[in-house]
Formats: sequence, structure tokens, C-alpha cells
Amino acid sequence: MNYKKNLKRVSCLLLATALMMTASFSLTGCTNVRVIKGNRSSGDAANATSSAESTSKNNRVVEFLDAIGNLHVITVDQNVKMHPYDKEKFKRKGNTMTYEDDKYKSRLGIDVSHHQGNINWTKVKNAGYKFAFIRIGYRGYGKDGTVNIDSMFEKNIKGAHEAGLDVGVYFFSQAINEKEAKEEAEFIIKIIKNYEIELPVVFDPEEITTDEARTDNVTGEQFTKNTLAFAKKIKSAGFKPMLYSNFMWEAYKYDMKKLNKIDFWYADYQEKPQSPYDFEFWQYTEKGTVPGIEGAVDLNIQMIEK
Repeated sequence: MNYKKNLKRVSCLLLATALMMTASFSLTGCTNVRVIKGNRSSGDAANATSSAESTSKNNRVVEFLDAIGNLHVITVDQNVKMHPYDKEKFKRKGNTMTYEDDKYKSRLGIDVSHHQGNINWTKVKNAGYKFAFIRIGYRGYGKDGTVNIDSMFEKNIKGAHEAGLDVGVYFFSQAINEKEAKEEAEFIIKIIKNYEIELPVVFDPEEITTDEARTDNVTGEQFTKNTLAFAKKIKSAGFKPMLYSNFMWEAYKYDMKKLNKIDFWYADYQEKPQSPYDFEFWQYTEKGTVPGIEGAVDLNIQMIEK
């Protein structure tokens, strides 16, 4: 998964639209949107987040930086569930992110696919990682859109469980309608019925930025419908559905009110999570280093109610 590529594509289109319309415009999931062009540093992101927090208590206004440094200012949908976390209590030291307050604590995890190659799961466990989201499969982004299992799925889920990690799975979706989203869910269910799955089954719809793709013209409304169709199928099979997302999609694509009953796995590589909306997992970097894994790997934190 690479949410930065998704953000770059969406933010460029939205920035151009915003500039043509001078100051503000309205889209599904948000109102009174302003996109302020210019590069910002990570320090500016922290300041923007701090400013947004104080403002949002009164006006529900949130500022956030996209992947190419543009500052977005939106009024969030107050009918959508907000997260209960104190952003200042997210503490990062090197690869490690922690969180604790009176109601919540955290634990660390990773997400992997065949791109990580052979993994020494015992070393991962001994390094302090407690869970893993493993890619179970993907739909090709070409015209045919075939559904495929990840070539390392079986080896990864076996290795993670043998090492003592809790496991969830995710599917890289290229569904263009509800029928295909259901097909993806059915594909997953047939496989995971043979395994213990401790964590959610995640729907991961993404846009392809490096090539033409079958999802290029899929609207936010349709992505929302696809998510609901996938989640319903997964839930009916006895598993917990979840949606992988980022704030650009939450602000500009999804109808968040319709997704209020679905849990979120949130991706954001700034110092603090920028979204005001609720999430259970936060993917906080794509450049982590973990013993037992060669190369970069995504790192995550799970929020656990005490």
C-alpha cells in the first residue's frame, strides 16, 4: 500500500480545480474547502494540526497537509464519528510509535505483501511487533481486472501465527462496482475460512498513478457503495470488515456518513494523525526498518481501549 501516490494524484486534481474556482468549493464529505498552494515542512504540519485542533472545537475546521505539501482547510462533517485520541500523546522514537491515556493504550504492528520477500517472523516478534496485516490478494488494474492471491500469503500467515502474532488480512481492490467488490470479498472468505483471523479483513481501494487503470473514472459515490458491499459480505461470513483510508479520501471521495459503522485503518505519514475521524489502526510510516525484514516496511499502531 502506498497512500502517498494516491494523495499526490488526488491533491493535484483538486488543487487545479480549487485555483480555477478561486477560493472555495464543496465536495462529498466536506464543505468550505480551501487549498493553499505551497510547500510546508513537517514542523508546519505540526503547527497546522495544532491550529486545527483549537479551531475545530468551535467550528469543526480542520487543516491538513497532503503528500506534496499543500495545506487543505476543510469543515468536517459533524455527523461522522470523531476519534477520541489526544494527538499530543502520540509519541514517536525512531521506528517506534506509542500512545497511552486514561482510556487507550497501543501496540505495534506491520503490514506486508510479497514485496517484502521472505520474512523471519521470530525476529519480527522479538523486536516488539504484536500484529501483522498480510495482503491476501489483489485485483489487477488492467482491463481484465483478474483477482489473484498474493504469492507469499500462505507463507506469511503461517509464519506470523507460528511466531505468535495476531493477524489480519487486506485486499488491494480495483473493483469498479458493487458486484466486483462482492466478488473480492467472496474470494477472501473462501481462503480465510481455513485460518484463524484475529484482526479485521480490510478493503483497500486505491488509485493507480503510474498508468491508466480500470478505476480511473470510479467516483467517490461508487467507492462508497463498493466499500459497503464488501463490508456486508465479510460481516455476513463472521469476520470484522475494515476500510484502509487516508484523509484525502475521507475529505474528498467517501460519503463518510454512510461509512459510520465501518472501522478505519488510517494512513498518514505526518508527525501526528491529521484526520479528525475515528480510526482503530494508524499506518504512520512506509519507511520502517524491522529485524527479520529486508528493506522498508509499513509500520502501524493499534489503539486499544483499556
